Amino acid sequence: MCLLALSAFFAAPVVAAECSVSSGSQSVALLELYSSEGCSSCPPADRWLSKLSTQGFSADRVIPLALHVDYWDYIGWKDRFAKPGFAERQREMAGLNRSSLVYTPQVMLNGRDYRGWGSAGRFASDIAAINRKPARANIKLTINQPGTGSIEVSATAQAPEQGSPVLYVALYENDLTTAVNAGENSGASLHHDYVVREWLGPYSIEDKITSPWQQKLSLKPDWKVKDMGAVAFVQNPTNGEVLQAVALKLCGDA
Repeated sequence: MCLLALSAFFAAPVVAAECSVSSGSQSVALLELYSSEGCSSCPPADRWLSKLSTQGFSADRVIPLALHVDYWDYIGWKDRFAKPGFAERQREMAGLNRSSLVYTPQVMLNGRDYRGWGSAGRFASDIAAINRKPARANIKLTINQPGTGSIEVSATAQAPEQGSPVLYVALYENDLTTAVNAGENSGASLHHDYVVREWLGPYSIEDKITSPWQQKLSLKPDWKVKDMGAVAFVQNPTNGEVLQAVALKLCGDA
């Protein structure tokens, strides 16, 4: 039995709102889209990701995240959402897929390179197949908001008989728009959802009962809290396979 208590504090003196979610008995898929505002082939994938929730792919079926990479910044447009760590994550995941190839847009589904996202029928079938599988980890994600521009996110994770799994937590933001005036998408207005703003982990969920991980962070002024949420997922670090995932929108008005 593996257990971790995780807390990411955003200076919360008084709690005014609290919400939580626990993972269910069936598997929820985690979808990672590696994208860039400097990539001319990425906007269709960004639009596809934004439409998932309106096409019946709710957070109890599939949890999408958009990780913007920085390796296209050199061709003329600097993606304000890109982080070097996201490109590093993409390379690590490619390595676990026994590949040296990274590209945009690239979709990873439960830790595997996935090229079937362009086919609605295939995608629906593949998500349904994942959802039919029993969950191999249990996660509880809790958000506390004092209503003063601060937030506290906490999570517990258990993964019985799954070797040495690790936990990740991400904060994402929806409804983001950029007017691009250089590079391959010059002149375009790009809309993004599920954009990862903060990426925390990996954290071992072994032998952490008495020493939970804790970290303090700042809530950045350009984040629109009403459009944000948190995701927690458990992953096998040896092969990249995602064992379970949960998502929760921020509650209250921070």
